Amino acid sequence: MAARKRTPGRRPSSKAPVKRRGFLRRLLPYVFLLCCVGAAVLALYTVQLDTAVRAQFEGTRWTLPAKVYASPLELYAGQDLARDALVARLQRQGYRASGGIPEPGTYSAGGGHLDIHTRAFTFWDGEQAAREIRLNFNGSGVAGLSALDDDGSLALLRLDPLLLGSIYPTQGEDRILVELGEVPPMLPAGLITVEDRDFMNHWGVSPKSILRAAWANLRAGRVVQGGSTITQQLVKNFYLDNQQTFVRKAKEALMAILLDAHYSKPEILEAYLNEVYLGQDGGRAIHGFGLASYFYFQKPIQELQPQEIALLVAMVKGPSYYDPRRHPERARNRRDLVLDMFHDAGFLEDDAWRAAKEAELGVAARSVHSTTQYPAFIDLVRRQLHGQYADEDLTEEGLRIFTTLDPGVQSTTEARVADGLDRVETARGIEGDSLQAAAVVTSVEGGRVLALVGGRDGGMAGFNRALDAKRQIGSLMKPVVYLTALSRPDEYSLVTPLDDSALAVELPNGDTWRPENYSRRSHGDSVPLHYALTHSYNLSTSRLALELGIPNVIDTLGRLGYTGDPLAVPSLALGAVNMAPFEVAQIYNTLAAGGYYTPLLSIRAVTTSDGEPLNRYPLEIERAVDEAPVYLTDWILQRVARHGTGAAAYDVLPNDLQVAGKTGTTNDLRDSWFAGFSANRLAVVWVGRDDNRSAELTGATGALPLWSRIMADIEPRGIIDTPPEGVVTVPLRLNFDPSGGRGARGCGDTVAVPFIRGYVPDGLSDCDSDIMQDNAERRRNEEEGNWLQRLFR
Repeated sequence: MAARKRTPGRRPSSKAPVKRRGFLRRLLPYVFLLCCVGAAVLALYTVQLDTAVRAQFEGTRWTLPAKVYASPLELYAGQDLARDALVARLQRQGYRASGGIPEPGTYSAGGGHLDIHTRAFTFWDGEQAAREIRLNFNGSGVAGLSALDDDGSLALLRLDPLLLGSIYPTQGEDRILVELGEVPPMLPAGLITVEDRDFMNHWGVSPKSILRAAWANLRAGRVVQGGSTITQQLVKNFYLDNQQTFVRKAKEALMAILLDAHYSKPEILEAYLNEVYLGQDGGRAIHGFGLASYFYFQKPIQELQPQEIALLVAMVKGPSYYDPRRHPERARNRRDLVLDMFHDAGFLEDDAWRAAKEAELGVAARSVHSTTQYPAFIDLVRRQLHGQYADEDLTEEGLRIFTTLDPGVQSTTEARVADGLDRVETARGIEGDSLQAAAVVTSVEGGRVLALVGGRDGGMAGFNRALDAKRQIGSLMKPVVYLTALSRPDEYSLVTPLDDSALAVELPNGDTWRPENYSRRSHGDSVPLHYALTHSYNLSTSRLALELGIPNVIDTLGRLGYTGDPLAVPSLALGAVNMAPFEVAQIYNTLAAGGYYTPLLSIRAVTTSDGEPLNRYPLEIERAVDEAPVYLTDWILQRVARHGTGAAAYDVLPNDLQVAGKTGTTNDLRDSWFAGFSANRLAVVWVGRDDNRSAELTGATGALPLWSRIMADIEPRGIIDTPPEGVVTVPLRLNFDPSGGRGARGCGDTVAVPFIRGYVPDGLSDCDSDIMQDNAERRRNEEEGNWLQRLFR
């Protein structure tokens, strides 16, 4: 058989596998090298991640904005405080009514008493323990304060202050740190039950959960379930962004494993409780259960009830989707599902479970811990802190700022401004929502700012009219002119006749200034000084200011507390100076305090996050103006409120409440002002338009109605008319009639008119008139009669 020829170019098939095996053998070292390099890179990357994880977790984990607190309410026997007002304050601070007072944050009303279990709190001057107390009430207020616990007797007790919010939140985040041991045990246990049942057993990631979620998503054809553990969620919130990529998920898993390897489960769980995102407050992100408890329920986390815990745990899945304020039905369904899980896990007995499901959501309609709830006041706090603390101190160190704000006075002022503007617009036929307003309320003693409203909507941040709306103050300037005059007792007294005739003043630029009275009428040349201010006469005030010298009036203005530099022009006497309501409040607070100047303050103290004192803001009081002329000026301002341009105040105020004040109106009725005070409260109100067009309101028709309702609701004490040592009084008949008539003679219906001691006008005696011309005429007639009598003796 002939041999078969091999086809040229063909190779035996048996040789091919040998060649391939040789290629693979040559490739293996490269693969091994590549794996080693990859492992080295992964190891280095893991080390880098490990360093980052430990550095951030062990270092300062969170930057904390400063917390701002209202003024604490002090309770004591003899206090002028109604029980209903105290209950409203307790409710505002998240205290809940109870059949007894089993735990802090509860109260019980019965008969003529109120029992309260107060909360422990660290004030700027030390820690106060939780106490169980009883307050007895009578018609005058608090009749008695006693202890129901065994911790000793009580003379005075402070309630924990209302947390107003935060200042300077960094990157929009805010939180209140809590420790795991401080929270109700149901919270961490329930969180694990709902979010990560294997939390205590897995090592940062849960393959079983990942597979279960993947299968559920595959069956649904969309993402319906997540497989992230609590540790992974913490890593995502704490270290990473929200990108949904495979690389980021792998990084998240690796970091979760590292975190779990270095730290205990309780440490991780505590960090999660403080980091988890639970809602939005405007530009501020609500992080952690500590702040969420206040934000939604107005109470500390320790006082949360089962249904409230369940709602917060339910919101972890989607804070916006399950927002109880925007989507209450959706939130309740989710909460009830979580309560079912709590019940199945044995956290709730049957009765407690049913009661929790029947409970309403109980979420506050408006958060009392919003950065925007009291924006105007917080703005004032920020400005008064400026320069005293670095920005990083206020944004990162969790400082505690104790302020002077009285929540009750603030709420009242906001409400009276809002409904007062509605009333004025309706009564005057003014277009709705076209007016704006601002208000400042202070304590006369101490100059503490109790309330500050920057606009019609007190809860809306924006232009702060109380601090920044500098408008002409009109007749609010007149008391400064008259105080300047009365500080010269050898020249002026309350009955000094003033000229109220027409006036023309040539100005340096060649113009002529011609002031007019509001009525367009003059009132002669013998208007008693007190009457000219009581009825806000422009002509007599202008002439008086020119006699005194405008620079001297400006000097008095500065001593009362105004720090601006007004122009020394004749129109200054009628209020041609721009001021914000807060600046007006400073001036009138000095008048109300008897001539003592105290800088208006919004801050009482600042401490560290641990309660260590950093700064106290004690009262700074100095005698600015002698008390005698201030007393005379205030005497006139009381007559303004009782008989003059402010008399409409008594349409609202009780007739036996003695107050003082002054209206202010500017040209073309652009600005409406009223500044007034009682013995303990001062309030300044401005009403006008932001576009500076005419508001069509005088001080009496615009600002005064708002002021009256504010003052009526903030527990004012009437002014007690006690002349200082340097003042004497003379009973006079106040007879001046601008129409030209004269009152009846005799000694009936006299008024005790004050004079500075040693400066009672010559010849003035009891039962004289306040019209000096009449007194002179009567004495002349008496002298003539005496001469005739002597002639015929």
